[in-house]
Amino acid sequence: MEVWAVLIALLVALLILHYLKQLWSRRHYPPGPLQLPLIGAIWRFGFKIDENTLIQLGKQHGNIYTIWLGHLPIVVLSGFQAVKEALIDHSEELDERPETPLLRTLIKGKGIGLSNGHTWRQQRRFVVVTLRKLWRGKKGMEQQVAEEAHQLVEVFARSKGQPLDPSMPIATSVSNVICAVAFGHQFALEDERLQKLREAIDFSLQFLYEMLPWLMKHLPGPHKKAFSCVEMVRSFAKEEIKKHKENQSVHEPQDLIDFYLLQMEKSRNDPESTYDEENLAQCIFDLFVGGSDTTRSSLQWALLLLASHPDIQDKMHKEIEDVIGSAHSICYQDKKKLPYTNAVIHEMQRFKFATFLGFPRQCTKDFKLRGFLIPKGTIIVPDLRSVLLDPTQWETPAEFNPNHFLDKDGQFVNREEYLPFGAGSRICLGMQMAKIEIFIFLTSLLRAFSFQLPEGVKELNQEAIIGTTAHPHPYKLCAVPRCNT
Repeated sequence: MEVWAVLIALLVALLILHYLKQLWSRRHYPPGPLQLPLIGAIWRFGFKIDENTLIQLGKQHGNIYTIWLGHLPIVVLSGFQAVKEALIDHSEELDERPETPLLRTLIKGKGIGLSNGHTWRQQRRFVVVTLRKLWRGKKGMEQQVAEEAHQLVEVFARSKGQPLDPSMPIATSVSNVICAVAFGHQFALEDERLQKLREAIDFSLQFLYEMLPWLMKHLPGPHKKAFSCVEMVRSFAKEEIKKHKENQSVHEPQDLIDFYLLQMEKSRNDPESTYDEENLAQCIFDLFVGGSDTTRSSLQWALLLLASHPDIQDKMHKEIEDVIGSAHSICYQDKKKLPYTNAVIHEMQRFKFATFLGFPRQCTKDFKLRGFLIPKGTIIVPDLRSVLLDPTQWETPAEFNPNHFLDKDGQFVNREEYLPFGAGSRICLGMQMAKIEIFIFLTSLLRAFSFQLPEGVKELNQEAIIGTTAHPHPYKLCAVPRCNT
C-alpha cells in the first residue's frame, strides 16, 4: 500500500509540474479565464454561451484576453480601440482564416469565405469587381431588389392585418436576391427548389456554428448531413453553371456566373489562375451563406424593434412620406434624403448585431498587439458586438437610440465605431449589397404597413438566439395596411 501511495503522489506531482510548465510556457499570451488541465477554460462557459458572455469576459480580463480550449489559444479582442488596432493597423497580419482538418475536407481551400492566400485574393478581387458591375448594369441589381421587395409587400398583404411570422417570407426574399446576383434570375417565393436550397444553407450555418471550438455544443456533430447539405448547395450552383455554359454565346454577361465563365476563358493559359468551376460553385455557396442569414436576421430585428417602438416607426414613416411620397419607387440614393430613416437602420444594426461576433482570423506571422507578442498561427476573434456596445464610444449603448447617428440639427452622422461588417482586408464583401437590401426592403414595407403587436401581446422577446447569427426568438406581428396603399 505504501508503494502505491508513493506512486500516486509521484504521479500527482508530475501532473502538477506539467500543468505549471504549461502555464509558464503560455505566460506571454494575454491573460484570461483560469485554464484547467486538459479542458483549458471551457469550464467558464459550462459548454454554453450567450450574447453577453464575451463582453463580461472583456470587463474581467481587459480588451485583449485569451481563452484556452485545451491546448488551443483563442485571443479575443474586445472594445472599439482593440478591434480597430488589430483589424485595421495589422490588417496584413490578420488576413487569413483558421484552418482545421474538417474545414479542409468541407471547403477544400476553395471560394472566398474560408480560403486563404492566392486563391482567396484572386477570388475575392473578382467577386468584388463583378458585384460592382452588376449593380451598375442595364438591369441593375438594385432594380431586382426593388422587385423582390414588391413581392414581399404582396406576401405581407395577404395576411390582411392578422398576426404573421415574418421570418419565412423574409428569408425567401433575401435568398432570391442572391439567386438574381449569381444566376441571373429569381424563383417564385413558393418554389420547392428555393425552399430546399434555403433549408440546406440553414443547416450548413448551424453546423459551422456547432463545429467552431469556441462555440462548441457537442462534438463531433452531424458531419454526414452537413457534408450532404454543403454538396446540395454546390450541386444547385453547378446545375446553373451548366445551363449558363450551354447559353454562353447568346447574351452579354448578366450575372456572376456569366462573368466568371468569361474570366475562366481569358485565364485558361495562365498557370497562376485559380478560376475553375469548383471555385465558382464554392463562391456561390459562400455568397449564400455569408449574405442570406445576416441580412435576414437584420430585417427580422428591424421589424421587431419597429413594432416595439411605434413612435420611432411613425417618425420614419412620416419622413418617407414627406420626402418621397407613396407614388414613386424607392431607390438606394433616397437614403441621403432620409437622415432619420438612415439613422434608425444604422441603430438597429448596432443595437441588435446580426452575428454573435466577427468571424475569426489567424495570424500570418508573429506580431505585437497592445504589448503582447501574438505568435504566428494564433486564432484571433474580434468581438464586434463589444464594439457596437462599447460604453466608451456610445452615449447610451444599452438603449435603442437613433440619436447615436444624428447631429444636433437632425442630420445623419457616420460613426467609425459602427463596424457591423468588420474591417480591414477581410471586411464583408457583400456589405454594399446588404445595405441596399435592408434599406429598400424596410422602406418598402414601412410605406405599405404599420407594424403592430398582436392583440393581447404587450412586448416581444428581445433576447437573441445565438448561432452563426444572433437572431430573434420566433415572433408574430400584424402588418396593418396603411390607408394610402
